[in-house]
Amino acid sequence: MTALLDVGCHLPELSVDVGDICAAVDAPPRLLWTFRRFYGLESVRRDPDRDLRATLTAAVESLSELRGNEHRVRYVILARTVTTVTPAGERPLEDVCAALGLPNAVAFTLTQHACATGLLGVDLAGQLLAADGDPDALALVLTGEKVFNPTLQIIPESTVMGESTAACLVAPGGDRDRLLGYATRTLGRYAEQFPPQALDSRFLKEHNEVLADVIRDAATAAGVGVEDLALILPHNVNRLSWSWTCQLLDIPLERVFLDNIPVTGHCFTADPFINHVHARRAGRLRPGDLYLMAAVGLGATFSAAVLRH
Repeated sequence: MTALLDVGCHLPELSVDVGDICAAVDAPPRLLWTFRRFYGLESVRRDPDRDLRATLTAAVESLSELRGNEHRVRYVILARTVTTVTPAGERPLEDVCAALGLPNAVAFTLTQHACATGLLGVDLAGQLLAADGDPDALALVLTGEKVFNPTLQIIPESTVMGESTAACLVAPGGDRDRLLGYATRTLGRYAEQFPPQALDSRFLKEHNEVLADVIRDAATAAGVGVEDLALILPHNVNRLSWSWTCQLLDIPLERVFLDNIPVTGHCFTADPFINHVHARRAGRLRPGDLYLMAAVGLGATFSAAVLRH
């Protein structure tokens, strides 16, 4: 059974106010007011002096379980939101593998699920390891990107983008953080929504209902009920969206780990994994707890995964 052997993250030191980002993209005052007043967005972390290779490497270096086990890593998966994540000529994934000394790894990228691609990467890593049949093999999933293009600064009517990164070490089995159920649904009618210019009003209307349905599907796949979940580790789009989703699920908003929304914003594919690290540190995940990771990618893909800590 697929398990997360370790999860780590990197948060850049520089904190940038949401107001400065809105000013940089000439956003209307109404949008800034909405971000702060209703969405709970205050700042994001940025790292202007480090490239994607460096920020991804920093996340991997926080994985204590990787040290001494580099030779066991069979796959390295870079789960990306956008097709192009660096200027032409740069090769961040190859550079990360070289810097970390992963001599036996097959490295590739995934982009099909936009911001939900991180969860796809974990599920795919587990399938690849199971097919190989080597109980000692590992896979490394990398998440998070740089805001190197002005169009990636904000998602209109939704969120502000940050540059924090995360990494998780996936094993074909284990006693903790076992993947019990995974569900995903793509609404192809919104394929033109990415890259974001203005969100379709129909998508905004459907978003919370479809997300709630996919969360229920993941719980059903795991053989549990939504009410059994001790914690939801969300994508950090905004607080209001999760408030509506919780009403549809009939669970208290306090069951969603929202601590990072004001300080990291939305970090592409990395949010659920960053929240995993911080929830552990805060004592919000206890041994045996059932929890769920959730993410939505424009385009539009909704994904959720149930695990047991």
